[in-house]
Amino acid sequence: MLYGRYHFSCVFEDGAILPWYKGSTFRGVFGHALKKVVCALKRQDCKDCLLREKCIYSIVFETPTPEDVPGAKKRIASAPHPYVIEPPETTRTHYKKGEPFEFALLLFGKANDYLPYFIYAFEQMGQLGIGRRNGNKRAGFLLKSVSVDNGTIIYANHDKKIRHGLFTQELLVERTDGIKPIRSLELTLKTPLRLKYENRLRAELPFHVLVRAILRRISSLNNFHGNGEPALDYRGLAQRAKSVETNKSSLRWFDWRRYSNKQDQAMLMGGMVGQVTYSGDLTEFVPLIRFCEKVHLGKQTSFGLGRIELTGMSE
Repeated sequence: MLYGRYHFSCVFEDGAILPWYKGSTFRGVFGHALKKVVCALKRQDCKDCLLREKCIYSIVFETPTPEDVPGAKKRIASAPHPYVIEPPETTRTHYKKGEPFEFALLLFGKANDYLPYFIYAFEQMGQLGIGRRNGNKRAGFLLKSVSVDNGTIIYANHDKKIRHGLFTQELLVERTDGIKPIRSLELTLKTPLRLKYENRLRAELPFHVLVRAILRRISSLNNFHGNGEPALDYRGLAQRAKSVETNKSSLRWFDWRRYSNKQDQAMLMGGMVGQVTYSGDLTEFVPLIRFCEKVHLGKQTSFGLGRIELTGMSE
């Protein structure tokens, strides 16, 4: 699966007030800005639009369902969005005019081809403003540059040009050849992870629940945005994950509230954060976790939720 990670560097042009968790704020304004940039027919409802199948807004925000995609696995309830917004990690809420901030955009598959549209949409987002209104205006910001992990600049505000080059990589589930046997690992949930276990959202993460979620994420992303489901022993991996034990856990529930314009109501969007340590025969699971470190995991990943990091391993 083609994978791109893009860093957006910005500076506030007004004082700003943002929520503790900023993923919903960034995603909401991004959607509004992208639709403003690409919508040719200015329709309110994408599902009736003539251009739906070729419209980047529809592909990104109204991603086709499995029934619409030939060959897609019918057990996948809904298609994953081809993007993740990683908002600023800080819980800070007040910013002064002239202060810088950064966020990242992850793109999967063909969505990378539309990067210029996303850059332009984020530039427009700065003009629309973000955060709490001050009078009748939200805080504006200036998009200064867009770069990739190695620091290469793709876009700069001073010339408003997009550079050409190879800015993506092929993201695969690595083989376990050469990996030393792993008997213990520590996983950190950096942003709220929303996973249902026994039909409930809870602050527990047995290893087999984690592995099932990882396998679903790998399968669905590659089905819809890559070259098809990787050849993994899905059933065997899920079964063997049951023998792995939880040694230590500081997981807790973190609630945050967002307002859904689509549903016209405030919604609680909590998830697990903290650290958990597992022990057992873990070697074959490490490449799966490494894959999901780069693409996030669980529900509402487009808001930046489900960011995980492997923070410790031992033999």
